[in-house]
Amino acid sequence: MKERIEKIVNTLDEKKAMDIETFDLKDKDYFVDAVVIATTMGQKHGFALLDELKKQLKPAGEEFLFIDESDDWTVIDLGDILIHLMSEEYRAKYQLEEFLKEFNRK
Repeated sequence: MKERIEKIVNTLDEKKAMDIETFDLKDKDYFVDAVVIATTMGQKHGFALLDELKKQLKPAGEEFLFIDESDDWTVIDLGDILIHLMSEEYRAKYQLEEFLKEFNRK
């Protein structure tokens, strides 16, 4: 799991995603074991990040079970890992990392 998360984070970092955060939820009562959140620089950047994740992760055996794309928020479901690519505005509005930090304390 650690290596998979590192590959995701490195891919996002190389493509200039901002404020990348990871959450280990393996021992929590959550529906996935890990969540990665990153801020995009806009719609085109978000789509480019998704494309690069597909290029890097699929050959490594990752299966993209579901992708929900919008201009401001893309959710990628890898089964046991969720990746959220969010615009700066949506990230500030929804504060998903605050929810996950609180959830992680339980």
